[in-house]
Parts: sequence; structure tokens; C-alpha cells
Amino acid sequence: MRRLVLAALLATSTAAGAQTVPQAPTIPIETMKEVTKTLSSDAFEGRAPGSAGEDKTLAYLQVQFAKAGLKPGNHGKWLQDVPLVEIAAKNVSALTFTGGKTPLSLAFGPDTVLSTYRVTPHVEVKNSDVVFAGYGIVAPEKGWNDYAGLDVKGKTVIVLINDPDWQTPTLDGPFGGRAMTYYGRWTYKYEEAARQGAAAVIIVHDTEPAAYGWNVVQSSNTGPNQVADAANGHMDDVAAHGWMQLDKARALFASAGRNFDQLAAAAKIRGFKPVPLGVKASVSFDNAIKKHISHNVIGILPGTTRPNDYVLLSGHWDHLGHCTPVNGDDICNGAVDNATGTAALVALAQANVKAGPPKRTMVFIALTAEESGLLGSEYYGNNPVYPLAQTVGGANMDALSMAGPSHDVTVIGLGKSELDGYLEAALKQQGRTATREPTPEKGFYYRSDHFSLAKHGVPMVYFEAGMDLVQGGRAAGEAAAKDYEEHRYHAPQDEYDPNWDWTGVEQDLQLYYSISRGLADGDAWPNWTPGDEFRAIRDKSRAALTGAAK
Repeated sequence: MRRLVLAALLATSTAAGAQTVPQAPTIPIETMKEVTKTLSSDAFEGRAPGSAGEDKTLAYLQVQFAKAGLKPGNHGKWLQDVPLVEIAAKNVSALTFTGGKTPLSLAFGPDTVLSTYRVTPHVEVKNSDVVFAGYGIVAPEKGWNDYAGLDVKGKTVIVLINDPDWQTPTLDGPFGGRAMTYYGRWTYKYEEAARQGAAAVIIVHDTEPAAYGWNVVQSSNTGPNQVADAANGHMDDVAAHGWMQLDKARALFASAGRNFDQLAAAAKIRGFKPVPLGVKASVSFDNAIKKHISHNVIGILPGTTRPNDYVLLSGHWDHLGHCTPVNGDDICNGAVDNATGTAALVALAQANVKAGPPKRTMVFIALTAEESGLLGSEYYGNNPVYPLAQTVGGANMDALSMAGPSHDVTVIGLGKSELDGYLEAALKQQGRTATREPTPEKGFYYRSDHFSLAKHGVPMVYFEAGMDLVQGGRAAGEAAAKDYEEHRYHAPQDEYDPNWDWTGVEQDLQLYYSISRGLADGDAWPNWTPGDEFRAIRDKSRAALTGAAK
């Protein structure tokens, strides 16, 4: 159905005027280089929210936005306050399992990672009954409940990553087949376990369905975590959440007299019931807690004839800060992820200012705490500076590729909204094509800041570098993507390289320019395609606005 909708959308001019986009100018790549190099330098310490690196980042971006010609975007200020709490686990004990054939002790870091959202100085889970709850999903609309028939209050829940049908080669299945749904994301697993009253939830790591290796899990979860500040201190959350290595899960199940692979296979079938393992889990750790205000940085290019319509361009400025050392280097600089996307905001601001004022107001927002669970964009979505019902749509930029120019782009969520038509028109100008994401099981749609806006009904286009490289074709593109994921993603090796090839980045930024400027100089209101999960939200917000205007 979605393929048919997309084909119709691209074949004909839509009500959204989707095929009218301007030719992009030359993008200031020297700006891209300078901003990326600066933000990812050791002086910025990996840009962790709440750190000295944040202070330097905010000061630098305000200067860059002003130099580009933007105006302060939050009622005369550049910054939007985002209340956060930094929680750093200290003195983490081994995660132990007793009562089985063989006691198990899992070391923090190499075997398991654990933390909490609870704002409390000490966490202890003691002799908690352990339950295997399949994929940890409760989806009434799909007739699926992995917690059916068992009260897990106070228990430790072991769950699998991704959706039950992630190994399906097609996009057909109760959870979209190969394509991950939000039910497959680690954030959902934590949320559902908390709703069920569990004391702890531990996800079994498996590289293919997780979409990243244990090195990424370890580097992303052994430093301070950020959570949104909350009046209840998140005390309704599980006491401890985290991951465990696959081989340790197999050993645990064997100790409990169970076969992990058999139970994992059974969990893929509707009607699976949670399985008590007959063992008990214990772990404890202290928390260093620091409440602080982080910030989104917002600049605007005011519109002329429709200034109260808004077009949004976003990218997150934060990264992991100090992380698990590699060869003595403990700074996760985040050059590609996402100093490049932040630099793109500055470069695109320069290009748009040079082109003259648009009809609609363009909003450039550098978001905080994406790496902590999209917290900056979630805060903006809940507390928008500009009404979301009046936000036409936009684009999100995250981790631009240095693999060189390509014949295509990989669209995350292809077919979801009428913004595909704008992208198609921009691609046509370059003689390039849109390609559906080759690994939908990785759930990229739910892993960057566009998702926070989509949940509020705002169409956002998000694409990544194409795999069909001009030099080397698809094999070279896949090799480059694999090399980055395995050797640099969320690791200290993600550093600025003066030898990078920026020609592919310039191509992609021209697409972002054409799409956003086309929206800003047009009068259409692109929507989600019929039947999309976000369509009803958009329709409701637009109807309410139209009704209020009558």
C-alpha cells in the first residue's frame, strides 16, 4: 500500500506542490569544515550536556548563527532551556544470578551495562525473581502481550531486542516484518517494563537485531546518562535497566535448566507467555546526581509574507563526552555524529541568508541530548517555541557521510509523507535517485530527532548518504558504512580528518537546501500519506488551527 501511495505521489503533482523546489546554490563547504573541526576538537571534550564542553558549544554556536545572519529564535534569545538530570553510576557491583545449577557473576562493562533513570543516590535490586518476557512487547492492536498471565512486579525481566518478526526478509508481518517498529527499540523495552512494575529490565544484546556491536552498547552506557527532569524523580521507572552479552544470556538460561535459543524462537510466535527462570538477580550501585539546565540553540530567518508559518531544520549538537577509552583516548569527539549535522545548520543558514528572506520563517535548531534518548527534541516537541500546528515541515540532519558522492540517497521512512515529493524533485535536479533503507530492522526512523517532531504530527524528511557511490558502486558504499559503524560510531575514533572527501556532503546539503527553501517559499502544507501512523495527529492539529481562525 505504501509503495502505491509513494508511486502516485512521485508520478503526479500533489496538492502540496511537492515538485516545485529551487535549484540549490553552492554550499559553503569551508564553513562545514571549520565548524566540524572546531566542535569535534578535544577542547570541546565530546560535547556532553552539562559539561564544560556544552558551555563551549553553546557559546560557539551562538556566534556562528549570528555570523551566518540569523536572529535569536527564542523570543529574543538564542537558547531554550532544557531541564535535565545527569546520573552517573558509581561502584557498580557485579550482576549476580543465584539459584540455578551454576551461579553467574557478570562484570560491569565487558559482560553487562546497568544504569537507572531514578534520581536517587543508591540503587539495589536484591534476590529479584528472574523472568524471560520474550520481546517485552504489549501491543493490544496486534493481539500481542509478552507479559500476559504473569505479575512481574519487583521482578527482573530479561527481554530480546527488536521485534519478533525482524528476521522476515520482506516488510510483511505483525510488526512490519524486516522493518523495526517502536516496539523494537530499547527505549520502549525500558518503558514497558516500568509500566509492568518490574524492578529491573535487561536486554539481551545480539549485534544484527540491535544494529550495533557490544562496543557501542558499552561506550554509550558506561558514562553519565541524561534524563529529563521530572517532579517524581522518575521513581515510577524500573530501578535498574541495561544490557547483557548474548553468551551470558545463554549461560544464564542453561543454569536455569532452559535453552535460550528455543525460548527465543518461541517468543517470535503470537501467544508466547513469560517464563519464570527460577533464579534470582542481584545488583547494586551508587549514583552521582547533578541537576542542570541544558539548552537547544535556536536561530531564525524571518519570513516576509507568511512569517507565522515555520519551516524547521534540525541537528543535534551533543555527543557522549568522555567514554570508554580506546588506546588511551577517552574522548568521544563525535565528528561525523553529529558535528557534521550541526555544521550543516550553520552552512545552510549562510546559504539561505545570502539568497534573501524567504516567504515563511525558517527555524534552525541545534538540539541537545539526542544521544541520551532524543531529550532535546522531545522537550521542544512538548514545549515548542513556534506552534507545531503552524510548522509546515522540515528536515533533520544527523551524521553526514564522508564516503564521497553517490548516485542515490538512503531515505529513512520512504513513503511516509508528502515531503518525499520535494526530495524527489531535488534529486531529479542532480540526476540522483531515492533508495529505500536497506536495513529497516535497525529502526533508524526512531533513532534521531525527527521522530520527536513526527510524534507531534510535523512531517520531517530524514535521509542518509546513498550506498551507490560514484567511485566503487554499492559494494564500496556498503563497505564504507560498515567500516564507520564498526570502527568509529560512538567511539573515540570518530574524529575530524583533514583528508575527508566533502563532495558527497555538498551534494546532500544542496538537497536539504532545495527541500527546505521550497517549503519556505511555497504555500503548501504537506501531510503524512493516508494511513500513516502520524496522519491523524497532523489532521487534528491543522483542523483545530483552521477552526480557530474562522
